[in-house]
Amino acid sequence: MPKSAKKRKDKAADFSKTRLKLGKGKAVATNAIDTSFKARSIVLPTQSIAVEKDTSEPITRRQLSFGDLISHLKHYNAGTRKDAILGLRELLDTNWELIDSSLTTLVNAVVRIIGDEDAAVRKQLLSFFTWLLPRIPTADLIPHSPLLLLFTTSAQTHIFPEIRIDAIRFLDIFLECIPEAVIAGWCENSDGHGSRVLGGYLGILNAGTKYGETDGPLKATSTSSVVLTPASKLVVLRSFSTFLRVALSPLDFNLGFQHGNSTHSLNAWFMKNAFPTQQAHRAFEKLFDSTCLPDSQKQHSSRSWQAEVEPEDEFGDFFVQSYPLVEAKSDPWTFQGLAIAADVSGVSETIYNARLAQINFIAHLAKTLHSTIIETYLDCAPSVFSPSSRPSETEVQLVVTIARIARSLYHVVLQSSEQVDNVHIEHLESIVNYMAPYFPTASEDAKFDQFYEEYNLIFCELTSLLVNTSRSNSSRSAQKRKAQDKRIQAASSKLSIQTERVTQYVVRRLRGEAASGTSQQIVTMLNPSAYLALLPTMWAMINNPSLNQQGTHELMHATLDHALKVTSKSACKRLTIEFVARLNLLGSESPYQGEFKVSKDPAVKAKLETWFLHLPQVLWELGSANLPTTETTLRILLRTLQRQFKPSSQSEIMASLQSRLLPYFYINHPNRGPLSGPFRKLPSSSPRIRLLALDVMATILSLSKHEGENFEGLSRAVGSAVSGEEEEQYWAHVSCSSMNKK
Repeated sequence: MPKSAKKRKDKAADFSKTRLKLGKGKAVATNAIDTSFKARSIVLPTQSIAVEKDTSEPITRRQLSFGDLISHLKHYNAGTRKDAILGLRELLDTNWELIDSSLTTLVNAVVRIIGDEDAAVRKQLLSFFTWLLPRIPTADLIPHSPLLLLFTTSAQTHIFPEIRIDAIRFLDIFLECIPEAVIAGWCENSDGHGSRVLGGYLGILNAGTKYGETDGPLKATSTSSVVLTPASKLVVLRSFSTFLRVALSPLDFNLGFQHGNSTHSLNAWFMKNAFPTQQAHRAFEKLFDSTCLPDSQKQHSSRSWQAEVEPEDEFGDFFVQSYPLVEAKSDPWTFQGLAIAADVSGVSETIYNARLAQINFIAHLAKTLHSTIIETYLDCAPSVFSPSSRPSETEVQLVVTIARIARSLYHVVLQSSEQVDNVHIEHLESIVNYMAPYFPTASEDAKFDQFYEEYNLIFCELTSLLVNTSRSNSSRSAQKRKAQDKRIQAASSKLSIQTERVTQYVVRRLRGEAASGTSQQIVTMLNPSAYLALLPTMWAMINNPSLNQQGTHELMHATLDHALKVTSKSACKRLTIEFVARLNLLGSESPYQGEFKVSKDPAVKAKLETWFLHLPQVLWELGSANLPTTETTLRILLRTLQRQFKPSSQSEIMASLQSRLLPYFYINHPNRGPLSGPFRKLPSSSPRIRLLALDVMATILSLSKHEGENFEGLSRAVGSAVSGEEEEQYWAHVSCSSMNKK
């Protein structure tokens, strides 16, 4: 068989001669050895024998110092940058003293990777900031806030959407640690960090706005058309909601208690529409000021003036007087202080103008975001509230977050202006109308209960805003009313239906029943946050009986029944006492212009008397366990006795009250003999509460003196309770003064 062509060719190649081509060099032999080489210089300054290492410098387990890790943050390899962040956390965790001397170097290095293109590096930096920043005092972080926010706002406008979303996550950390720096200048026509942060939010949401323009068409700040996933949109909207809550808190009293401490004194901002001026409302609220709160939480509108008279002066005794219960903790005004105050009186007008400009900006922002709010809500609501499908947690949170944003904006817009633009009322009406078909809502999944309850509470608050705004705008001219008669009539009809449903929901919650229209069978009692959130709605319905007279009557009785049913040691007790006390005392205020009147309903009046007589039981059960609630209860007793009681017509109530208060000071046990009441358990570190209790007793003695009753037993009981105490002399003074009054 002949050989193949390949084998013949290979055999011939061994004996063939390579031809030389013109212009080509001689070919290299196949057995030639290449002896060429290349050399590169390697610089290792830290390994030089001429440099002595500092063995005392802290290092990581990989033998890297702080300087090494900082240099690795600039490495071209993403894994090296990530390992450098891990090494910094390891090094600072064991050597925290480095932060004092190296904070500036650290911040200057890490801010440059906020917009890193590698997702693992950004994720590790987020974890590092979450661990590091809360541990650093705010005063030390503030000087570095411009640099942190500069790189973060730059990342907000990055070409890659995932970097923008991570920039929002960095803002969440900054809003927790340095919120004032993040919102600084947010609604001003300036290049402040707050305005750039807001612009970044709007750009990601594709909402857009033009700063400095409150009228005219809106101009987008971003030309991107990236469609966010539900998870990414939730990150942006939740962060934006937090940003608005922090930025609007100085303008909106309502935001303070949404995420605040429920143990603080009630701020009844929602009742200001029942008074002709803010001064009248502030004077009414001052009746309930608590001395247990720090000065920063009080809103002092005035200070006590003290005459500058030397004690040794001939007339010093006539001018210098001491009132232990009314002395403020701060220094009193002097003539010099009054002169300084007069010089700066013009500042108030500047502050008013600045506040007005802020409200106008917020109104424009609410108008800008209206379409985004509606669009996001309509995208998620059908699947969230569908009875045949199980919603995703992301969509549920999206619905609640968008409702929070609407509440934050419209609370400021509608409550801060005397005459609200109809555009904002129409926008809020549209939001409420879209939310109404799903109210009230409940879930069969327990993990969604908190979100659905918040949704119901926000709907109630937005409805109460509409009720209050519609009433305040009812004084418009007749011509405007005629021109918009059909629209107003249709809106009023819808609002009446919504208020009826809201009233039924609130009544059921106060009674501990399941809301109608839901499949929920077991309902927990109202917690302090939920009760506090319902108060504006309760007042709006009670003060507008024309909307639903029967429902208002039922709501008032449910409010009083709930106030009586709540136990003395419940976290809601103080809030119920303060709210019902305001309802009870409104009638005694001459500037009050609301529609609610206690005297109109004898049943409500009788139930209020029952509530008032149960307050001594609250004092007895509390003892010294809850001093703020004890002080609030004593103050309510004192104010009610001073402003409402007429001894000639309420002698039975006075006799019942003194018999119920007697055991609070002195008990004559049939077996154990005389015993001290809970009054003696009040700590000596709170003398003002003790003095307040003695003032209540002195007022009762004074009123009984007017009636001709003899409450000597009460006087002796209080005298024995204060015997040997610091308040004994004070009681002797006030009791003698009250008994000598005619």
